[in-house]
Amino acid sequence: MKHQPSTRQLERIAYRRGRAIRSVLLAAASTAVVGTLLAVGITGAPGWDRVKQSFFDPDAAVKYLPEILEGLWLNLKLLVVCATLALTLGLIIAVLRTLRGPVFFPVRALATGYTYSFRGLPLIIVIYLFAFGIPGLRLNGTPDVLWLGAAAIIVTYGAYLAEVFRAGIESVHPSQISAARSLGLSYPQAMRHVVLPQAVRRVSPPLLNDTVALQKDVGLISLAGPIDAIRAAQIGVAQDANFTPYIVAGVLFVLLALPLIGVTDWVTLRAARRQNAGT
Repeated sequence: MKHQPSTRQLERIAYRRGRAIRSVLLAAASTAVVGTLLAVGITGAPGWDRVKQSFFDPDAAVKYLPEILEGLWLNLKLLVVCATLALTLGLIIAVLRTLRGPVFFPVRALATGYTYSFRGLPLIIVIYLFAFGIPGLRLNGTPDVLWLGAAAIIVTYGAYLAEVFRAGIESVHPSQISAARSLGLSYPQAMRHVVLPQAVRRVSPPLLNDTVALQKDVGLISLAGPIDAIRAAQIGVAQDANFTPYIVAGVLFVLLALPLIGVTDWVTLRAARRQNAGT
């Protein structure tokens, strides 16, 4: 027999629905009022015409949009390559830092020195050293500056991601490794099948946050010379003495980051709900 809600329950549901609708309408109205006040205040401010001409010129935006989009495609490809390799490098370094036993002390020391060094170095200095210092050695087989700049981004973010992975690995209780070893699994098998799945799941939100930061920092590849979105915008600014191409490039980077930011927020919220449900 199908359950029929009582009259009191139906009234409670209707009341909550009405409250939710009123909240949405109030939020929309307040947002419209604030947006209107901001628009009127900004557009009516002294000097707005000069600001509009220098930063929001539609003709300049349309003129340089194709070149900026072409450069953004390079940024997107770099993001995929750098994110994949930085995550891989970070995971390897994190596993090396968690090795136990005196025989692995040199490995742990090297991994620790790597993370300390590249977490302290500004990324722009690493890019300069890789993109300009290495070619200055005039060695045979030196890669293109594009890949040298990408390598600088990878090794720098690999250090940050290594610490995130290490925090996840150390959050798994040692008794789980002991239980896996008692079942006949080797240490690598215990790490692969028991520890790492839990560690990665626990640190997914900070990993995604670092990936969002990486998405922005791939634009620093323009310092090495390749024509990405930022370099294309810089060329447009130099030609027309108008800063609108920078605004266009910035908006495109924001649009590129929005899906990843949304996924990050969703994963963070789901992890918080799972933790609250477990407690």
